Amino acid sequence: MTSPFDLTGKVALVTGANTGIGQGIAVALAAAGADIAAAGRSAPVETQKAIEALGRRFVSIQADFGSTEPVARVVEEAVVALGGIDILVNNAGIIRRADSINFSEDDWDAVMNTNLKTVFFLTQAVAKVMLASGGGKVINIASLLSFQGGIRVPSYTASKSGLAGLTKILANEWAAKGINVNAIAPGYFETSNTEALRADQARNKSILERIPAGRWGQPGDIGGAAVFLASSASDYVHGVTLPVDGGWLAR
Repeated sequence: MTSPFDLTGKVALVTGANTGIGQGIAVALAAAGADIAAAGRSAPVETQKAIEALGRRFVSIQADFGSTEPVARVVEEAVVALGGIDILVNNAGIIRRADSINFSEDDWDAVMNTNLKTVFFLTQAVAKVMLASGGGKVINIASLLSFQGGIRVPSYTASKSGLAGLTKILANEWAAKGINVNAIAPGYFETSNTEALRADQARNKSILERIPAGRWGQPGDIGGAAVFLASSASDYVHGVTLPVDGGWLAR
C-alpha cells in the first residue's frame, strides 16, 4: 500500500531554500519523493547537494522576492524545468527590528512587500498552474507572531498576521477546486533571522525558559509538518495555521 505521505512524482517550488527552515522543508519534501525547484536570492548549494543525494531532480531559480517582478518568470522556469508545480512553499521572508516609535517607512514596506504582497501574487500565479492540472498544495510559512504581538518587529508581526488571514481566504476560495492552502507557524528556530536573539544572553535565556521542549528548534524539526501538509494525508485540511513551536503557545 502506498503511504499517504508519499510525494513521489510531485514537484515542489520552495522559496528561500538555501538555508534554515526553507532548506529543512525542501530536503524533507525530497526525502518523501518530491522533485524540488528552489527560488531565492542566494544559490542553494548545500540544499542542492542534499536533494540530489536523495536521487531527486533539482533546479535553482534566482529571484529576489522583494518585489513581484520575478513571479511570472519563477513559475515559468519551474514548470519548464520540472514539468509542473504540485506543491508551493512560501518560505522566503525578511525581518527588520526597531522600536515601533522609531520604525521607518522603508523597513515597513520592505517587509510587507516580501512577506505578504509577493507571497500573494506568487501563490496566485502558481494556483493557475495547479487549477489547470487538477489541484495542489500551498504551504505558507507563518510565525508565532501570527498569534502574538511580539516586540520591536511591527511590520513582521503585521505581515505574518496578514499571512494567516490570507491562508484562510485562499482556502475558502480554492478548497472546492482541489487546492489545499495551509500554513506552518514555526516557533523559535536556529536560523539567520534569530541570530540577534540568540546572541543576547538575557533574551536567549528568557526564550528557552518559555519553551516546554527546552531548546530552540532545528530546521529538520519542521520537515514532518511540511510533508503532511504537502501530501494526500492532509486532503481534508484547509485554512489551518499549524504551530511547530516546541509547545511555546501552550504555555
